[in-house]
Amino acid sequence: MPRRPAVYGDAATVRKILTELGDTWAVVGLSNNQGRAAYGVADVLQRFGKRIVPVHPKAETVHGEQGYPSLEAIPFPVDVVDVFVNSDLAGAIADEAVAKGAQAVWFQLGVIDEAAYDRTRAAGLEMVMDRCPAIEIPRLG
Repeated sequence: MPRRPAVYGDAATVRKILTELGDTWAVVGLSNNQGRAAYGVADVLQRFGKRIVPVHPKAETVHGEQGYPSLEAIPFPVDVVDVFVNSDLAGAIADEAVAKGAQAVWFQLGVIDEAAYDRTRAAGLEMVMDRCPAIEIPRLG
């Protein structure tokens, strides 16, 4: 079996997701817990013009945006699904993103599921894994 690259998603894919695929980002795992990475990343995404949609079982309003308990419960299309859950749960979220009609899936730093990466790419979606948009977006210039 060929060895995977250390980076899951090249610079062109990162740029495409951040600049071309639409501005509605469902952030799975986002709650009002300010100590969690999702809270700060969602804030950065908003500052760079993205509409964030909190997805968390609590369905809390975060950063002024209505939350939903699942991707399926969001009553409008989302462009990108940003995933802040443990790697063992992330594959199911990627599959839900495909079913939802998202254009891309972004697994955060430390979230890795190679089978989900392959399934999501095979379904025609862009995907980045083990990266953080809050780190990447300011690099775009």
